[in-house]
Amino acid sequence: MMKTKTEKILALLDKGTAPKAIAKKMGVSPAYVYVVRSKAKAKTKKKPGRPKKAKQKWVEVTYPGEALVPGSVPLPADPVNHPPHYTAGGIETLDFIEAKDLNHLLACVIKYIVRAGKKEGVDPIQDLEKAKFYLNREINKRKGA
Repeated sequence: MMKTKTEKILALLDKGTAPKAIAKKMGVSPAYVYVVRSKAKAKTKKKPGRPKKAKQKWVEVTYPGEALVPGSVPLPADPVNHPPHYTAGGIETLDFIEAKDLNHLLACVIKYIVRAGKKEGVDPIQDLEKAKFYLNREINKRKGA
């Protein structure tokens, strides 16, 4: 099979022959050799584009403080959406409050009881006193006082 001029130039370039020497040997201008080399490099370069997205894999997650389920991935502590002092024990306090359809005062009672001794920098007695405060308000409200 007969090679084209371009194929011969590329073969010599692959061997490490200098472009000027190839031009002299092939009877072409050095500029022609450089153009052939440039076009060959352009073909091998990947065109810019969007990177392929990694295939998503769904996994069970656990909130900080929950017991890990085999194969689950622990979530990092999220002080805004899932604070560790409200996620311990396998159920988030907010989920419990909503499931029981508690009013604001009773929700506060639950919240302060649940976090007593779990929130850093807060005295657990203070949390329990706060829970008592909200419980007394609810009792007084129901008594009509």
